[in-house]
Amino acid sequence: MPPRLKLRDIAFFERPVQFARPFRFGAVTINATPQLFARVEIEVEGRGLAVGASAELLVPKWFDKRPELSPAQTVDGLRRSLEIARGLYLARTGFQTAFDLHASCIGVQVAACAKENIPTLAAAYGPAEIDKAILDALLRAAETDFFNGMTGNIAGIDAQLSPDLKDADLTIFLAGRKPLPRVAVRHTVGLDDPIEGEGGVADGHENAGARYFKLKLSGDPASDAARLARIGKELDALGRDTKVTLDANEQYADLAALQALMDRLDHDTALRPIASRLLYIEQPMPRDIIRQSPLGSVATRDFIIDEADDSYDAFPAARALGYRGISSKSCKGLYKSIVNATRAAKWSAGGETFFITGEDLTCQAGLAVQQDLALGAFIGVTHAERNGHHYVDGFGETPAGEVQAFAAAHPDLYADAGQGIRLNIHNGDLLTGSLHAVGFATSVHPDWSALRPLEQPGSLQEYLA
Repeated sequence: MPPRLKLRDIAFFERPVQFARPFRFGAVTINATPQLFARVEIEVEGRGLAVGASAELLVPKWFDKRPELSPAQTVDGLRRSLEIARGLYLARTGFQTAFDLHASCIGVQVAACAKENIPTLAAAYGPAEIDKAILDALLRAAETDFFNGMTGNIAGIDAQLSPDLKDADLTIFLAGRKPLPRVAVRHTVGLDDPIEGEGGVADGHENAGARYFKLKLSGDPASDAARLARIGKELDALGRDTKVTLDANEQYADLAALQALMDRLDHDTALRPIASRLLYIEQPMPRDIIRQSPLGSVATRDFIIDEADDSYDAFPAARALGYRGISSKSCKGLYKSIVNATRAAKWSAGGETFFITGEDLTCQAGLAVQQDLALGAFIGVTHAERNGHHYVDGFGETPAGEVQAFAAAHPDLYADAGQGIRLNIHNGDLLTGSLHAVGFATSVHPDWSALRPLEQPGSLQEYLA
């Protein structure tokens, strides 16, 4: 039987993160944003107290892209999501499994956030961060690591939120996992990033030997095609086997615009270097348009959803529309990632191919990147977008003592090559060996004394009134 727990405390903190370069995706450019840190204390039945932690960027204009809201206001929406979730989780006073606790709160959380004009994707952020910290504490109480703990279903994951599955589907999937010893880095090329020359796509110092590249799209077929043609020339110049994914971040207005890009990929010889390397296209249209638009003849290539993945039934709904895959992001919920990976495996056993991918938006060096990397390695994500290592200068404003502690505990993940300690990429891969530490993929917690409390958010209802 999975261990049962009850929460004693949840605390939120944040730390400013200044970007080393602007990162433009969709309709927003990020130069700085806070990083959230969650700290929970739990009591595990028969085992006593334990403390766990999680971390994630508070990213503007991704969870909530409404044009009438400023970037800062969408960050406030995430802060409010955290506060609402904290109240709901702490209100559960009895002992229950980690997944039962999550399942008892997620629906109420979405409803409570909707009353405050917080969309479903942003509503899930609060539970996602609390769940990761709870799992970290639970694993520490059980004196086991993430991979062994999840193989044995320490969280008690069942099919209560995914009625298309059976409990046995999840148990069998978890028991059969063999975590990957290395995960390839997928190098992001943002819309404002240089393409040619120093700092460009073919610059080895910039791409860190990556074999996979993620290319952002603007939503304009002509300008996207011209930019992709330039990137294709740079990939050809690398002289190694490379693959690409395309990410529109909801920018293509409709199927007609998307079809125009597909026609160019199919017929424009200048795009052959991209088309021949293309694995899949991510979140092409706005989430509400996607739900109303079967891909039909556009689905000659593989498509996945990301921002449209805001509920436990999103993947089955997307499958019915012609989508083959879905992203895993710990900021959207680790349990949902595991449920969706189970679905992909089960559906693929029927002869068609379905898959789950690793798409990083919010992971910085330390807790965030380690926990998301471990999740991906566990569910079989062979390459993951890891943009944090080149948009932020190493650990950013993290105190030196905390940085040294992470580097000492996880020497396969961090190194100092003369520019300070930063993510250590080995021939295009990240190694996962040190993630087999007691707890959720970390031997180290943040220096809590160096963090400031989570800022009090304003009301989206007032902003949108």
